[in-house]
Amino acid sequence: MNINYLLNSGFLIRDENILLVFDDFEDPAGVVNAAYDKGDFDKLYVFATHAHFDHFGTRIRAYAPKTTRYIFSSDIKHTKRVKLFPTNKITYMKHYSEWQDDTIKVLTYDSTDVGVSFLVQLPSGKKIFHAGDFNWWHWEDDTPENIELADKAFKRQLKRMEGMEADVAFFPVDGRLGESQELGAIDFVARTKIKSFVAMHRVDYPIWEPSKKFLSVAKDIPTWSPITPGEQRAFDGEKFEED
Repeated sequence: MNINYLLNSGFLIRDENILLVFDDFEDPAGVVNAAYDKGDFDKLYVFATHAHFDHFGTRIRAYAPKTTRYIFSSDIKHTKRVKLFPTNKITYMKHYSEWQDDTIKVLTYDSTDVGVSFLVQLPSGKKIFHAGDFNWWHWEDDTPENIELADKAFKRQLKRMEGMEADVAFFPVDGRLGESQELGAIDFVARTKIKSFVAMHRVDYPIWEPSKKFLSVAKDIPTWSPITPGEQRAFDGEKFEED
C-alpha cells in the first residue's frame, strides 16, 4: 500500500490497481493529477468527509471522467459547490451507514465536528480508516461547559468504535490544541485495533513526535507525521518506508 500526503487531511492511497483519494481540497505537489494522468489504475474512489473548505473543494471535479465513485458526507449535498459534480457518480453517506459495490465496502461513523469518518475495506482485505474531523477537540481556552460537551461527545462516539480494526488509520493530531493535541489520538489507539497511525490536520506545525504516553498505549504500531506535500510512504503491514 502506497500513501501520498496531499495537504491537511488529504491523502492519495494506492492498493494494487485501486486509487483512493481522501479530502483533497489542495494538492500543491500535484500528486493526484500525476496519478490520474498516468492512468495505471482500474478504479478511482474520491472521498470527502465533510464540507469544510479544507476538506472539500471543487478541484476534484476534474477527475470525474475516470472516477468510479465520489463518496461524500451527506452535509456536502447542501452546498453550492457540489452542483458542479456529475450527480450520477455521487453517493452521499450519513453517519452509521454502509455502501458497497463490486470492489470496496464503506462504513461510516459520526464526527465530533461536521460530517463523517470512513472505514473502507479493499478487495485485498486491507482496511483504511479516515477520521475526517472526528477528534477530541479539547480547546484549552474554551469555556468549561464547552470543554465538557466536547469531551463527552468524543467519548460517546469512540465507544461506537470499540475494537474497530484498520490497517492504516488517519487521525487528527492538531497542533492548535497545544498540550491537548494527543488526547484524542491516545484514546483512539487504546480503544481500537489499528496496525498503523498517520497524524493529520497539522498544516503549519512541525513533525509530531509521539509522547511517552502515546507510545505506551500504541506500543509497537508505526506512526507517520507528514508535513511536506508530496511525501510518500509504503506500508507493508508492519512499518512505513520511504518510497
